[in-house]
Amino acid sequence: MTTTPSPRTPPSHALRAHSFNAAAAQYAAHRPSYPPALFDAVEELAGRSLTGATVVDVGAGTGISTALLHDRGADVLAVEPGEGMAAEFRRRLPHIPIVRGNGNALPVAGAHADFVTYAQAWHWTDTARSVPEVLRVLRPGGALALWWNTEALDVDWIGEAADRKGRLLGVDFAAKKRRAQGNTDLADPSGRLDFVREEVRWSRRVPIDTHVANVGSHSDFLVMPEDRRAAFLEEERAHLLEVFPDGIVEETYDVLLLIALAPIPTP
Repeated sequence: MTTTPSPRTPPSHALRAHSFNAAAAQYAAHRPSYPPALFDAVEELAGRSLTGATVVDVGAGTGISTALLHDRGADVLAVEPGEGMAAEFRRRLPHIPIVRGNGNALPVAGAHADFVTYAQAWHWTDTARSVPEVLRVLRPGGALALWWNTEALDVDWIGEAADRKGRLLGVDFAAKKRRAQGNTDLADPSGRLDFVREEVRWSRRVPIDTHVANVGSHSDFLVMPEDRRAAFLEEERAHLLEVFPDGIVEETYDVLLLIALAPIPTP
């Protein structure tokens, strides 16, 4: 059986953004983390250490990136709009402060942060509002750091899986990744931020059930009718067992990192 796409109205941006709240535990348990080399690159490109830095981690979700920033020695405040995600964050990280809010109107005082970070979250903001908010909250010379785990499509099995997802969803994932890699202007169409870009490749080995649950935790699948989602994921499990008969999947990611510094006023 092959799952084929059917004509439908694409789910709204807001519906997709809110879809994570009902799946917060699934998200926390199965989404990939980030490698130490990513945070080394953040520090190098920002020209400052995370240790002792004041960091506002926006769109913190269940706290995957927040916990890693805290472990690097940062003083982190998490900002998360979703009730379900924030509840899961508090359950997992009761020692780290979190406030409800979003990047379009940060509940943070001006010139407060050395870093403002967004892990898998900047694309949910309205840059006409979130860019001025970042510049308001950052101290002069502070850094905005944006990063996303993206699939390493040059790995054969990952490229083939992306093609199957693309046929289902009507998305050309290879073209989407090329646009993101080649155009930092997408992160700030106003041109107020001058981004530098780096990629960090890493991998993890997980059971097939974890991989399939990770795929199903993405918003495109969370807003899909349950029967359609279940059918696709079951087919995907069968494809994966052909490639990984021992039931352990090696996922490979390219973390796309963008860094921009807040201007330092001239005397």
